Amino acid sequence: MSRLNWIAAGLALSLLGAWFIAQRGLEAQRAAFETDARIVHRLLSQQVVQHDAVLATLALLEPERAEALPRLSAIYPRLLSVIARAPDEAWLQPALAHAEAASRTSGRGAMADGDLGAGRYTLVLGAAGGGAYSLVIALDGLVPEADWPMDRARSPVRVALRWNGQSHTLQAGQPLTQGWRFDFDKVVAAESQPFHAVATRWVGWGELPWLGMGAWALAVLAGLAALAHALRLREARQRAEALLRLGQLGRLNAMGEFAAGLAHELNQPLTAVLASTQAAQRLLADEPPALDTAREAMGRAGAQARRAAEVLARLRRGLEPPAGAAEQRALDLGACVREALHLLQPEIDRRGVAVRWLVSDPAVVRADPIAIDQIVHNLIANALQAMDRQAGGPRELRLAVRREGGQAVLDVADTGPGLPPEVLSRLFEPFFSTREGGLGLGLTLSESLAQAQGGRLGAGAAPGGGALFSLHLPLDTGTPP
Repeated sequence: MSRLNWIAAGLALSLLGAWFIAQRGLEAQRAAFETDARIVHRLLSQQVVQHDAVLATLALLEPERAEALPRLSAIYPRLLSVIARAPDEAWLQPALAHAEAASRTSGRGAMADGDLGAGRYTLVLGAAGGGAYSLVIALDGLVPEADWPMDRARSPVRVALRWNGQSHTLQAGQPLTQGWRFDFDKVVAAESQPFHAVATRWVGWGELPWLGMGAWALAVLAGLAALAHALRLREARQRAEALLRLGQLGRLNAMGEFAAGLAHELNQPLTAVLASTQAAQRLLADEPPALDTAREAMGRAGAQARRAAEVLARLRRGLEPPAGAAEQRALDLGACVREALHLLQPEIDRRGVAVRWLVSDPAVVRADPIAIDQIVHNLIANALQAMDRQAGGPRELRLAVRREGGQAVLDVADTGPGLPPEVLSRLFEPFFSTREGGLGLGLTLSESLAQAQGGRLGAGAAPGGGALFSLHLPLDTGTPP
């Protein structure tokens, strides 16, 4: 996973978690706001209902109203004035007369045209004897300060009463031009005074739970860092295991090549020794009996020679893979190269080598995957080692996978010192190496493996300098041309 993908994943998780935490914080703000708004609505309802009770009491105490009226303002400071109209009198203001008529129709108090902007309104009730009463009520004193659930000076909640297109602010709040807005609108529980209790709450950016959001982002960062570290460790372990397997297979195959070459080199002299000793034995058998000792010695020599040949044959059989063990199947040659690059990526980075794909044609071959992995690994590793011997200049590994007739071709080119003619002619000889300490079997083994897959391995000069190795393999017959 690339660094850009890690950054994108961290950003996405951080934003998602921050959004969730912000939503939870906003929901908590909304719940607190609605709780305060409901308390305000209940208190306002309780207070305005008392006005109906006062008017109803005045109507019942009509004969004693002269004594009751002076005491009402002392009991209810919000009552600015209490006016009684006698049955034989008329209201001086038409609005009060209209309100009384509405009151007698509904059987309850009725509001006259109020002046909410000035912070007051008038409530009128028609009495049974033909008289009527009106209360001029101050809106600011509806709820006692001790009962108000919020700090009027600091609370961000705006509270207002609205009626008939008019509005009176009970709490100014802190209006904002941006952020989140919560609204509450409910009619108070008094049919005679149908005020809308309206509350509005603005939540600004500064009120979001930044501490929780920052803690979440840090937790995501730490978690992704730990996960990336664990994945890097696992990838390094898998790469090391794969390289170890390839190394073991390479060493085993090298030993096989070594044993095969050794057996080939020793088989001929051993066969000659055996034939000579057998011939001598036959000749000596015709001689006088005095030569029996020589015959027995030559017989022992022949036995030892046969034993040496058998030992070498047994060594070769033990190192050769069993018949039919190699499983050939369809392989994407480009995918094999990318897998080898993945395994060797630490070495590529350490050497500062740039990898450049010249051609990447789709090419599917039928071959033993282990053999192809070994060949590709050897070619890329040799190219990296060759560039170590180059004092200056660019370090670039050029790769190409292309189709050529019925074959797939892998080109591996480096920007190293190249291959002189005297080296090129002996490149695939066993035990020949231009690298100090090299065994000289890697390219020999790669060539043998390529031939075993029905292909070939060639070498030459790369355009612009350096060495070029080309692996030719037959395309899978099921692959379209």
